[in-house]
Amino acid sequence: MEETIRFKLNNKETELVTDPNQILLWVLRDHFGLTGTKFGCGIGFCGACTVLIDDEPVRSCMMPVSQVAGKSVVTIEGLEDDGRLHPMQQAFIDHDALQCGYCTPGMILTAVAMLKHNPSPTREEIIEGLDENLCRCGAHTRIIDAVEEAAGVIKGGTGNENS
Repeated sequence: MEETIRFKLNNKETELVTDPNQILLWVLRDHFGLTGTKFGCGIGFCGACTVLIDDEPVRSCMMPVSQVAGKSVVTIEGLEDDGRLHPMQQAFIDHDALQCGYCTPGMILTAVAMLKHNPSPTREEIIEGLDENLCRCGAHTRIIDAVEEAAGVIKGGTGNENS
């Protein structure tokens, strides 16, 4: 039986009529065309499907869309602000912190959430905070460098404070 589900998606109030058990990942990709959220493992292990729900990183491949009713969902497409990339997105570009790019949206969203809780993480805290997001390309060092730089930019610095 279908239900009307209302939530905020990338800062815009939205609603859809769907099976409440439909998985959020597929709703985002198929209904809204937000293909930045990737299907990886399908069991919540790899992090490719990570989105922010009320500013917390969540694996969208494991979540029925009914669970986002009344909440705020942010995908990688929702991080930009009036055509400007989020500092984390820009840092990933500046540090070439991607190769295939498949894990990148989940890495970025996890890092954004991490910095909301800890705006000045150490390199070790960044490594620990991203530990459950998998990258098979080997861009880990550049990813950590990008998060360090973004932390500095978000705090209002140059981004090189931890170097």
